Amino acid sequence: MALKRGGRLAITISGVVIAAALVLGALALGGKGVPSLISSITHKAPPPTCPLTGEPAPHGAVPQRPALAIKVENLPESRPQTGLNAADIVYEEPVEVFITRFIVVYQCHGAPRVEPVRSVRLEDPDVLRQYGNPLLGYSGGVPKVKNKIRAAGIHDVNAVKDGQAYFRDSSRVEPHNLYTSTAALWKLAPKGEKAPQPVFTYDQKPPVAPREGWVHLPFSSYSDVYWRWSRAHRTWLRYHGTVPHTLSDGQQVHATNVVVQVVKVTLSQITDVNGVHSPFAHVVGHGKAYVFRNGRMVVGTWSRPSLTDPTTFTDTHGNVIALDPGNTWVELFPSTLKVTYGK
Repeated sequence: MALKRGGRLAITISGVVIAAALVLGALALGGKGVPSLISSITHKAPPPTCPLTGEPAPHGAVPQRPALAIKVENLPESRPQTGLNAADIVYEEPVEVFITRFIVVYQCHGAPRVEPVRSVRLEDPDVLRQYGNPLLGYSGGVPKVKNKIRAAGIHDVNAVKDGQAYFRDSSRVEPHNLYTSTAALWKLAPKGEKAPQPVFTYDQKPPVAPREGWVHLPFSSYSDVYWRWSRAHRTWLRYHGTVPHTLSDGQQVHATNVVVQVVKVTLSQITDVNGVHSPFAHVVGHGKAYVFRNGRMVVGTWSRPSLTDPTTFTDTHGNVIALDPGNTWVELFPSTLKVTYGK
């Protein structure tokens, strides 16, 4: 230990000597550039951060790959899912009879297995246009939705077209047994695609806001969602009613931030195999928003003037609501239902 500490001291002294020599040399030349030289010596550039979480990038560099979204099912028969906790951002959307489905977005980190993969819905391309030119993995969809995906500039890597990246789990019952991996889907990305721009603002400083310990989002009896703040783990934990929402590895689903985006939901002309009309969540426009982070709640609004704009979340004073660096769940919650919360 003494040798290591002495070695570090020698390196530090050498660095100081070199820096002093550079400054003295600049002074000998008339002093021009001394302030900028001192600034460049004493101030290091901030480390790179993941665009979709605000966390330090793995291994000191942001992976130069596009965002990857995968559609994951949430019927009770589809649980437990795999790979949700590895995602940067997850959207929960209402589908037929107000069961829910997930748009699971990866970028800085991946998952060796994501399941069960299911079909796309009409609002998915609208949500994902905020991520530049992402990849979208799914099991199937009606022609109108597939055409909308391509028109939005999203790279379609579905299970029919790119079946080599998808597999069936013989221990599960179809159709709840299709799985893939992020590595297999990223291999299908066009060359030259870069990391997306951030969609949220991040700040480690907790907001000045009321403390709240839970939020209830009653999508339906199938998806009766609770998020509860865990002071011990410093995270929000997800439940279906009183039952912890656990994954196939036994972990409970958790989130650093939970963003409730209250949206208008209407019935589209698209029907499922049972003839039920699919709901369409309107993610362009504006509405109420609740942001839960650090055991606190910030009430505000969301706004997105057009599909080419990102969604912004602002507080009652018009300030952008910053999230805590980490993973985020965005709940696209119907405006006809009631959000409740408490301590």
